[in-house]
Amino acid sequence: MSESSVEILETLRKIYGLLELLAEDKIAQRDAKLRAALREIVGTSSAKQKSVFLMDGNRTQAEIHRAASVNQGHLSTMVSKLHKEKLLVSDTKKPKLNFSIPLNFFESNA
Repeated sequence: MSESSVEILETLRKIYGLLELLAEDKIAQRDAKLRAALREIVGTSSAKQKSVFLMDGNRTQAEIHRAASVNQGHLSTMVSKLHKEKLLVSDTKKPKLNFSIPLNFFESNA
């Protein structure tokens, strides 16, 4: 990839991030049911909450388990529930949420 392509890609990522910030209220309204289901499944465990942010479709459950220090059984059960509720994009081996959440998602009461 050329240097100008890398710069363009970096700029586009910054623009995307800004658009997400601007649209967060609308996104939250659109995804309210999905977000409520996610909060219910994940609960208040900080390890489980951390693991959700690692579900980007690039990491396996084992990698998420190590990075988030979450119990493997709890992670597996949580991923199964997320899959059952159709909150994941594809399979459960490399989980990825099918909607976005802000970094402070679990801190807010919304």
